[in-house]
Amino acid sequence: MTWELHLAACHSLKDKRHVLKSLKDRLHNRFNVSAAETAHHDLWQRAELTVCVVSTDRGHAESVLREADRLIEAADGARIVDTSASFF
Repeated sequence: MTWELHLAACHSLKDKRHVLKSLKDRLHNRFNVSAAETAHHDLWQRAELTVCVVSTDRGHAESVLREADRLIEAADGARIVDTSASFF
């Protein structure tokens, strides 16, 4: 799943790194997913965050991604602009 995020409170790349690191750590610790910033590395207030979950059961993977989406939606400092999901 990929989220396009607007980080309105970030005024430097350091601010952005702090917000994204917090999100990635929470996603990993709570859902055991891999998370990475996948685009817009040099922009202060824009980020693309992607998570990956591996499962033998698609229903389980969809459930984990729905919960991850709720976590991102509730996160302070980040507003979701767009979301996409892919299954293989």
